[in-house]
Amino acid sequence: MKHFLQDKRHPTLDFLRYVGPGLIVAVGFIDPGNWAANLAAGSQFGYKLLWVITLSTIMLAFLQHNVAHLGIVTGKCLSENATKHLRPAISRTVLGSAVLASISTAVAEILGGALALQMLFNLPIVVGAILTALVVIWFLFSNSYSKIEKVIIGFVCLIGVSLLLEIFIIPHISWGAAAKGAFVPSISGKSLPIIMSALGAVVMPHNLFLHSEVIQSRQWNLKDEAIMERQLRFEFFDTIFSMFLGWVINSAIIIIAAALFFPRVVTEISQAQEMLVPLLGPAAAILFAIAFLFAGIASSVTAGMAGGSIFAGLFAEPYDAQDPHSRLGVLITIIGATAAICGLSFVTSSFNILIYSQVFLSIQLPITIFLQIYLTSSQQVMGKYKNVWFTKWLLLATGAFVTLLNIMLIVETFK
Repeated sequence: MKHFLQDKRHPTLDFLRYVGPGLIVAVGFIDPGNWAANLAAGSQFGYKLLWVITLSTIMLAFLQHNVAHLGIVTGKCLSENATKHLRPAISRTVLGSAVLASISTAVAEILGGALALQMLFNLPIVVGAILTALVVIWFLFSNSYSKIEKVIIGFVCLIGVSLLLEIFIIPHISWGAAAKGAFVPSISGKSLPIIMSALGAVVMPHNLFLHSEVIQSRQWNLKDEAIMERQLRFEFFDTIFSMFLGWVINSAIIIIAAALFFPRVVTEISQAQEMLVPLLGPAAAILFAIAFLFAGIASSVTAGMAGGSIFAGLFAEPYDAQDPHSRLGVLITIIGATAAICGLSFVTSSFNILIYSQVFLSIQLPITIFLQIYLTSSQQVMGKYKNVWFTKWLLLATGAFVTLLNIMLIVETFK
């Protein structure tokens, strides 16, 4: 990836130039699947499950921070490191499953773009999916990483502004109940499936690969230890800042659902948009659909980048939009996802397509998490920057917890 030059003028300016990789990853934290889970949480349980967003954000920040360190210290992404440090048969199996996970992720995200186009222009799902895929492929192949990063940051800002405008339009929000719900856990038998879905879907395999890749855009000098230390600090603040924005946006969706829909259960995005019209008027419904469209397109772009990065890593290469392997990985991810949507849309509902895509992610996620922990805990890979024992065991506990949640989610889905 194209590297940024170090800014010698002022540390604050240097840091501001560093912000970006975390926001690229945060898009996966506010994708259509998260919208669906958040709307279900708010409409069924009011403000009581806001704590799930808080906990999931902490877990996500911890794992993303760790995998970004791998990218900074080694100068290679998670996929490249797997190819370099694992036996070929193992690395190909792991990375092959990760490519399939990227396709599965893209299914939910391209479907989100198609649903938004249906809400705005009444387009059929298949037509909307194809249009979204074409826009994503054109965007990834015709722009540099730095431009893509700026556009994605713009999308994140527009999503946030749209949702904040929705909140300002809502006449009655219980901010006291929202504050309590954000930090005081509340669990019941009926809420357990929603909690598992929200927590289990936040940490996504493709985001772990993607963060270790896009952090390469900020590599200045791997041989200068002082610069390395500063990069590690800057990455930490970039990740925390980006995950905080993700927390705000996801919390806003639950707050909107709790204030407007509770206790009427919402299970479809289009259902939520239709219910906004009599409550707040057509302008609010359009704002909602536009924000959802931005989320679908932006997350589809990052899923395509992740697929390209993982596939290029199979050949020990970094992601490069002009490289044949990276381009093939993008095409496999986006076209594969679009084909799945077009095929499945004739036999099942959009909601079921989302469920099936999340189930495969649940199966693959532990493989990626424990691959990351193995590499970041290795002296051979990380040198003196390897995980200390405390970090390693905390990562293992986080990985085990996320794995358990995803197993429970799979069991609950097919019960």
